[in-house]
Amino acid sequence: MNLVGRSDWPGVFRDLTADSLHLAEFLKGLALPEAPLCLDLGAGAGLPGIPLRVLWPDGDYVLVELREKRAIFLSQAVGTVKLPRTFVVHGRAEVVLAELPKLKLSQPRERADVVLSRAFMPWPQLLPLAAELLAEGGRLVVLANEPPPVGQGDELGVGFRLESSLEYPADGRSRYFWSLVLASA
Repeated sequence: MNLVGRSDWPGVFRDLTADSLHLAEFLKGLALPEAPLCLDLGAGAGLPGIPLRVLWPDGDYVLVELREKRAIFLSQAVGTVKLPRTFVVHGRAEVVLAELPKLKLSQPRERADVVLSRAFMPWPQLLPLAAELLAEGGRLVVLANEPPPVGQGDELGVGFRLESSLEYPADGRSRYFWSLVLASA
């Protein structure tokens, strides 16, 4: 369906799917609720979301995708793989909270515990949107090609502080996860 740039499966695995393996372990190390609600913004071709759900089936997971072709693919993939408590929302990230009551979540939720972002938008622009989507104490997890711009515990703006980060190898270079916690009001 031409959803990712790479076409050879070893390259897709090495460059794209391997992130999910590391991300599952990273999420397991965060102090999340027992059944977190996770929003995957700009889910695209389902990377890291679909492989991540195989490895990290905790809580409810919502793949949010604006582009219709990709949302259709995601719905078919989630149905084919039969991923439990995994949902696809076709629409803008800014309105995903209004879609939550329409989903069969394990428990009613008004806001997310985790927002994931991989190249959805530059992180400084993402902070205000994530703050609107997250419950107090929720986490924004950024998948990045650079280390976080501040040290652990430092404030980033819009009420976020860096909780932790992880550097890992991918495709001959380093990649990073940042966990940014939304501070209590």
